Amino acid sequence: MEIRFAGGRAGTAPLTWGQRAIWDTIVKTAPDDRYFNFGRVLAVPGRARPLTPARAAEALGALVARHESLRTRLGGDGPGPGRSGPPPHAAGGSAEPYRTAGPHPAEEYGDPSRAAGPYQVLESAGVLPVAVAAGDPDRFLDELAATAFDYAAEWPLRAGLVVDGGEVTHIVLVFCHLAADGLGAEVVLRDLRLLLLRGSVPGPPPPQPLDLARWQESGAGRRVAGIAAGHWEQEYRRVPPTMFGRPAGDAADPPIWRAQIVSRAMDLAVRRIAAVHSASTSTVLLAAASAMVGAVTGHGVCAMLPIVGNRFRGDTVNAVTTLSQEGLFVLDLDRGPFTELLRAAGPAALRAYRSAYHDPRDRDRLTAEASRERGTPVHPYCCFNDLRFADRPDASPGEAEVRRALADTALSWPLRQERLNCRFCLHVTDEPGGLGVSLTADTRFLPRPAMERYLLGLESLLVEAAFRDVLEPVG
Repeated sequence: MEIRFAGGRAGTAPLTWGQRAIWDTIVKTAPDDRYFNFGRVLAVPGRARPLTPARAAEALGALVARHESLRTRLGGDGPGPGRSGPPPHAAGGSAEPYRTAGPHPAEEYGDPSRAAGPYQVLESAGVLPVAVAAGDPDRFLDELAATAFDYAAEWPLRAGLVVDGGEVTHIVLVFCHLAADGLGAEVVLRDLRLLLLRGSVPGPPPPQPLDLARWQESGAGRRVAGIAAGHWEQEYRRVPPTMFGRPAGDAADPPIWRAQIVSRAMDLAVRRIAAVHSASTSTVLLAAASAMVGAVTGHGVCAMLPIVGNRFRGDTVNAVTTLSQEGLFVLDLDRGPFTELLRAAGPAALRAYRSAYHDPRDRDRLTAEASRERGTPVHPYCCFNDLRFADRPDASPGEAEVRRALADTALSWPLRQERLNCRFCLHVTDEPGGLGVSLTADTRFLPRPAMERYLLGLESLLVEAAFRDVLEPVG
């Protein structure tokens, strides 16, 4: 089926900083850029049932009209992954033909040099194909996310309805990462739920990507970018050129693999350490992950790139766009016990979070300058992405409980592919069986046995630190 939508304005603008960052990553990962597709499944609320496909389509149309990023495609002739047409699920659907709606970004913003390359094209109206299926919504999501987006011709949202006896039970959404990040997707889900329950979303829409791009190109935006650039420039002069620079001899085929550990013991240990030290669980994990990288590589300083949500500003909290970018976290590892490392990690994490709201063009320039000055390419190729939404420190778990939970730890290998723009990527998730930590790595630099040792070593470090390197809580 198809959904016709009509929003307000149409126009063009340069890519926002977040869009530019993820586009650079997509280009470097293609043709395996489906890696960046992600989705959500909304179980239709009981008070909205029975829900017909027609009513679901009406809500989806209103959703796309409200959030401009969901009807924004890529313009320009810059380098990027080519596509031959819409994915299989869209067969029979008809998206609006690509056109440039409004002036070229260079004309609209008055600075041709800063508008070079791809740009965003907002459409005011169009037709969104919607797939309909019965069965498992999670499997349906996997099917919708299985192919990379056609960034210039396809809408950045794929939608599906799961039906049972003519009634919609679940709505499946798959996002192009140019249109939204994880937190933006949660805003979309919230608004869709309200549309199903109330027929409308109260209040005006949040700021849109075109507005954000305009601010980022302004004098105020350039000042914010300059502060962030100063951090990258300073730290790139002292960090190791790269964290994983020595090729391994036993690479796998294909070279990119993912190992995932699901550990209730690690979850309990991290929460205990965070509670005792008044730290976030994310900072605890970032410090421990850095310590383990140092143990594997022999570096005395760890440079890691945490993915930061960049929703600190009031006008970006509820924005549906991709705001997440890499910050630069630098930690000196020669500090003795883990408690000392954690104490230093807190301020280092704050500096990294501030550096994440940056213009990727500044970062590219500084990277090139540092590489020339040092006579070798400078890039950490080491990232950390905490995808959890809640932080639950808890000092109550006892040592016996945590050590018993070690027996339930599970390790799997859920992904392999040819290309990735990084050599070492940690993802942290909440899983039904405990804390999930996934390591996606280039086995040419970190072989599969070393990946497994890293994850199990991370678990061991945290469990030991929770009881051997942490003071008992007071009160």
